[in-house]
Amino acid sequence: MEIYQKKILALEDMKQIDVSFTPDVFFLFASPTFPKTQEFLEQLRGKFKKSIFIGCSTAGEIIGNQVLDSSIALTAVRFEKTKIKITEVDLATYNLDSNKAGSKISEQLAGEDLRHIFVLSDGLIVNGAELVKGLHSTIDKSVSITGGLAGDGSNFENTFIIHNDKIESKKIIALGLYGKDLKIGYASKGGWDSFGLERKVTKSENNILYELDNQPALDLYKSYLGDKAKDLPGSGLLFPLSMRDEDNKIPVVRTILAVDEEKKSLTFAGNIPQGSYVRLMKANIDRIINGAEQSAQITRDNIEEEHQLAFLISCVGRRLVMKQLVEEEVEAVNEVLGENIYTTGFYSYGEIAPFDKFSPCALHNQTMTITTFAE
Repeated sequence: MEIYQKKILALEDMKQIDVSFTPDVFFLFASPTFPKTQEFLEQLRGKFKKSIFIGCSTAGEIIGNQVLDSSIALTAVRFEKTKIKITEVDLATYNLDSNKAGSKISEQLAGEDLRHIFVLSDGLIVNGAELVKGLHSTIDKSVSITGGLAGDGSNFENTFIIHNDKIESKKIIALGLYGKDLKIGYASKGGWDSFGLERKVTKSENNILYELDNQPALDLYKSYLGDKAKDLPGSGLLFPLSMRDEDNKIPVVRTILAVDEEKKSLTFAGNIPQGSYVRLMKANIDRIINGAEQSAQITRDNIEEEHQLAFLISCVGRRLVMKQLVEEEVEAVNEVLGENIYTTGFYSYGEIAPFDKFSPCALHNQTMTITTFAE
């Protein structure tokens, strides 16, 4: 596997891109505030007409030990033996049914030697939990799935995916990787503390929460947030929910995407099933960094080969909590994975991965999710 990385801070940096090989794929994690993303993609396509481009908008770009803003984190990869295939679906085509969209992606990527699906999605209108269910519906359980939901800083206004030289919203894009020579490591850990009473979800529909203990969910949630309630939905990133139900023996974390003042409801990135139980969570910076380190340790132990390329997808809520300390979680991951690895990724609106190699894939919020490739 050959790898080249560069942080793009301005359109002029295109002139400095020096790839001495022809990449199979460019991974591009782009800030929504980068001034000329479309023009950059068109110029890159002009240089590399046969390469696949895959990427998305972010709430912060990761490259090496750095967390950046207003940049594009570029990673070019040529695989020695692994084959790749890209596919895209439009959520509007499926009436925003994330399950059906996920199922279509798996159907399009299916193949005897499919090893892994790396998926990037719109971060605002997708139901990440249903997307994961759909992805699993038509493929063998041995195929691993990781990825994340695109970000838009802390604005929650517009996210996009990158497919070759196009920037598109309300889409899901996925890369299929094929062949027995590809070795994959992955893990997802959080590090947040639960507090307060556990409450039962008494009314919900998919990812919309209406009532907790027969009380309006938004009113109850606001009572916990106090002065921060006026800054919803953004402030909700600081107080996610820990949820457990029959499908999730290990609690998963859910963060808010939107609020509806009229219906007193909260919309989350993944399902909040009726009958499940939730507790509020709050940040502990030391434990958050420790969670990232644990994720790296589990990932490292997944495979015996030396990891060559790592994708770090961490939640925007973690970044808002850690502020200027945010690079410490990236440094903690790289310290565990070792010096001879290329690291890239982004801060997201949701993370997709198993907790570890013994767990099913799930949608997470407020975690550090890591995927590594080696040949």
